[in-house]
Amino acid sequence: MKKVIIISAHPDDEVLGCGGTLIKHRTLGDKVDWLITTGIHENQGYSLERVKQRQEEIGDLARKLNINKTYNLSYPTTTLTDGTLIEMIPKISAVFQESKPEIIYVLNRSDAHSDHLITFKAVMACTKSFRYPFIERVLMYECISETEFGPALPENQFLPTYFVDISPFLKEKLELMAIYKTEVGEHPFPRSFRNIEALSVFRGASVGFEHAEAFQILKWIEKYK
Repeated sequence: MKKVIIISAHPDDEVLGCGGTLIKHRTLGDKVDWLITTGIHENQGYSLERVKQRQEEIGDLARKLNINKTYNLSYPTTTLTDGTLIEMIPKISAVFQESKPEIIYVLNRSDAHSDHLITFKAVMACTKSFRYPFIERVLMYECISETEFGPALPENQFLPTYFVDISPFLKEKLELMAIYKTEVGEHPFPRSFRNIEALSVFRGASVGFEHAEAFQILKWIEKYK
């Protein structure tokens, strides 16, 4: 059994980037925790009904993926900045010390959304081997509607180096995404079911699968056990 943690800046990131892989972890009996760094709040203009709906969506997804524990830092969405890091890093550190993940799935560092970038920076500050010796793998995932809209600069490219066959799990991945009703639109909206499936087809064809999810390896430590 592997100990896994999936990092989302916003609920739905985890399904878009890792939904099939998380289903696979569940199927294998791995312990999966979930860390969400932001949330929506009434003082931001969201209705109480919408805030409650989002909490229900999170709970529904956690149940369907058999999430062991959900951690939510609840920073107001769209507000993360470099200034947030000074208090955010210790909070993520505390989560990691409790969860003790062997595998971390983290957002792509060059995504268009600043919440993704700051979340990435905070997570990576908590992956030093001498402080977190339990970490064996750190994998960066792509997130439709954010990764492809990042600045088209050489240093910002998402370079897939690790692929997971999600062919048996694509249907359920789409069903999980349907939990987030307000986040899905009709094609050619980026977060459409057609686009999610198209990316899985493209990634799969790159490595000989029907459907795949792609990751960029940031750290992979092989321990003698």
